[in-house]
Amino acid sequence: MKITRYENAIFGLRPIIEAITAGQEIDTLFIQKGLKGDIFPELWELVKKHRVNYKHVPVEKLNRLTRKNHQGVFAFVSPISFHRTENVIPQLFEEGKIPLFLILDRVTDVRNFGAIVRSAECSGVHAIIVPERGSAAINGDAMKTSAGALSSVPICREFNLKATIDFLKNSGIQVVACTEKTEDLIYAPDYTIPTAIIMGSEEDGISEEYLKLCTHKTKIPMMGNIGSLNVSVSAGVILYEAVRQRKS
Repeated sequence: MKITRYENAIFGLRPIIEAITAGQEIDTLFIQKGLKGDIFPELWELVKKHRVNYKHVPVEKLNRLTRKNHQGVFAFVSPISFHRTENVIPQLFEEGKIPLFLILDRVTDVRNFGAIVRSAECSGVHAIIVPERGSAAINGDAMKTSAGALSSVPICREFNLKATIDFLKNSGIQVVACTEKTEDLIYAPDYTIPTAIIMGSEEDGISEEYLKLCTHKTKIPMMGNIGSLNVSVSAGVILYEAVRQRKS
């Protein structure tokens, strides 16, 4: 059956089933609340098997996304392929590289995300780790804002960010938090060793459960009256402190 699509989206039960079965990366799947039917159980099994990122939404949301017969489901197809952190780490060590990761905790603004990826690529970040849920959509706007960097920086989308942070630490990688909840400045840690830098959402920063796991907590010095920077600017500031140290 021909897949019904426009730009980076597909809709309809059978087209989405075929897309998942064919191995296409689904960025977000919207499912109408209370959806039932003969075909839906087949889709639901695939969603669980492939751990597809999904959201239950009212039918009005789907009707705004398309005026065509969506059958209660609508999906955005990711323009990139996702990686796994546990596969990236050994590869970096085998190649003799000193890993530099960036973890994004609930950064949901697409343009912020794209700008961060661009800064990460320019500063030599080896991979960016994001949660499966609560992360910015990787769509055309993100690709454009990243200036193509999303095509070259591996994105690791992980189901359990806490377990991933533990895995990083057990792999000999320090985790440095960029947070206002500390007195130590971003210049204190040694970024010349294997490092993962974690950035939080603009609303409430890094989750407390992740802060407790971090090796270091650091903040960017502020000289003006405004108390914080945009998260994409903050990411660039701390990443280039890592660049400065590694270049030295």
